[in-house]
Amino acid sequence: MTRTGGSKPSPFDAYLAAFEGYLRDEKNVSGHTLRNYISDLRQFHGFLAARQLGGRDLRKIDNRVIRHYLAHLHQKRRKKSSIGRKLASLRAFFRYLHRERVLEANPARVVATPKADQKHPRFLSVDDAFRLMQAPDTSCESGLRDRAILEVFYSTGIRISELSGLNEESIDLGVGLMKVTGKGRKERIVILGSHAVDAVQHYLKGKSRVDDGPAAAAVAHTPLFLNRYGRRLGPRGVRRVVEKYVRAAGLPPGISPHALRHSFATHLLDGGADLRAIQELLGHASLSTTQKYTHLSMGKLMEVYDRAHPRARRKKK
Repeated sequence: MTRTGGSKPSPFDAYLAAFEGYLRDEKNVSGHTLRNYISDLRQFHGFLAARQLGGRDLRKIDNRVIRHYLAHLHQKRRKKSSIGRKLASLRAFFRYLHRERVLEANPARVVATPKADQKHPRFLSVDDAFRLMQAPDTSCESGLRDRAILEVFYSTGIRISELSGLNEESIDLGVGLMKVTGKGRKERIVILGSHAVDAVQHYLKGKSRVDDGPAAAAVAHTPLFLNRYGRRLGPRGVRRVVEKYVRAAGLPPGISPHALRHSFATHLLDGGADLRAIQELLGHASLSTTQKYTHLSMGKLMEVYDRAHPRARRKKK
């Protein structure tokens, strides 16, 4: 942690520690989100310390200081999305300090968020998605596991961290439903298609059990997907599984687990699913986050419009 003025921690350090406890204990944010917040704020503190800008008196940090910091990040060629995230961390920190009556106002509240560059998410065609599902060799246990991973990804559109965190108790294969813990540890129910149900059933039948003794019985949850050491398969391991079969299926490089999430949403929208239903399945807090998929499916939407609207009259080429 950055220190100023000798061995004593600065007020920023003390308030940052209190904010970290607030995020963890009251807001119940995920470990990943917590690390991002603290990392962003430490970088801001380093900026202040290097320029002697209000590091010891937080009341001297105003919107001009924050704009100066954002300009500094821009000069370092940071992405607009990264700058926006750092500003969001500052807003949350100063909002907390205002709530605790350390500050009279939140200086970051009036600073505008940089407009992020619009990037259309990458996704697979239906044919490519089917090729990917067929890539694992299901004659071995690892292949059964990997087929189940791919099918669950494509069937549900869940995030890589959500898939890694799945437990056997999370899934009801009889009705094809699965409980997922998403961002902010919010739980939601997602639907498993028949192919995903079959893949998980076959995987569970051949799944090795590491220990059925008293120690295993004391564990509240049984991880669904295991690595070769019999422990929970982490996000990095899941990513390696997807990358392995992207290569095996001869698909374009760069197809990630998140591309399967985008494929899930795009194919649902192409099939006529309601945007709000897709929002619920994806676990998006805002419909505006889900609306990016309408850009991907504009061709399909135009086809629907041409068939349905009496005044469309679009000529086919």
